[in-house]
Parts: sequence; C-alpha cells; structure tokens
Amino acid sequence: MTDTRRLTVQRTIDAPPAAVFDVLSNPHRHPELDGSGFVRSLDQGDRLQETGQVFRMNMAGDHMGGDYQTDNVVTGLDPNHLIAWQTAPAGQEPPGWEWLWELEAKGTDATTATLTYDWSKVSDPELLAKISFPLVPQSALEESLGALAAAVAR
Repeated sequence: MTDTRRLTVQRTIDAPPAAVFDVLSNPHRHPELDGSGFVRSLDQGDRLQETGQVFRMNMAGDHMGGDYQTDNVVTGLDPNHLIAWQTAPAGQEPPGWEWLWELEAKGTDATTATLTYDWSKVSDPELLAKISFPLVPQSALEESLGALAAAVAR
C-alpha cells in the first residue's frame, strides 16, 4: 500500500511474534535487516525496551555525502506487537520521518509483519527540497521484510 507520504509493506513470517520482536528490538541486528543498504552498524545503544530510548547507527549513502550517523528515538514500543522510531542526523531532533513495525500473530507459529516508512510529519521546506521522499523505495522495504524472515529463521 502506498500513499503520498508513507509506504507500507507486509509479509507473513514463519515464527511467533516474540521471535520476530526479539530480532527487531536488538539494534545490533538492524544492519542485516536493512534493505536500503544505508545501515552499517550500531554505534551505541542497547536492546530497545521503552519509548524515548535513543540508539545511534553508523550509516553510509550518497544522499549524505558518504558516511554519517543517525540518532533514532523510540516512539512506540509494545512488546511482540509494535516497535517504532524516528530518525535524525546524529545530535539533531528528528525532522519527522518514522519507521514502524507492527506484528500480528497468525496462529502460534506465524506472524504478519507490517513495515511502514512514514514521512508525513516532515514539514521543513528546506529538507523537503533537499531529500526526494521516499528516500527508501518500496522494494527496499520488501527486502527488509525478507531479511527479517531470514534473520528470525537463524
């Protein structure tokens, strides 16, 4: 599903929500889940356990002139059901885009995972002129879901 300010993809993963959430809540695992190719490694942070928690990622991309870091502020967390964060250049306030993972049990051994990339709260005209949203295409989100399924299977 797409609209003009968010992309959403969905996939059924052959694992219970607790196993899927265990991978998503560990920022050390995020590089292996990233379909965009921007995420390199965790710089600092612990397992995601509460809203307001911040984790810093090492990133790379031409859109930022090479290597850079992001601070990610957890905006939603409901164990085994939901995890979300807003991303910002390191040391800055989030400008309004958010990553949202929603998990729904399908029986005892499967989970419908929904990934939404939402930039609807970005209002800075300079940022909107600089970044052509969506920076991450729908195909990269689909790759992230495939990577999540593979990571949970390990």
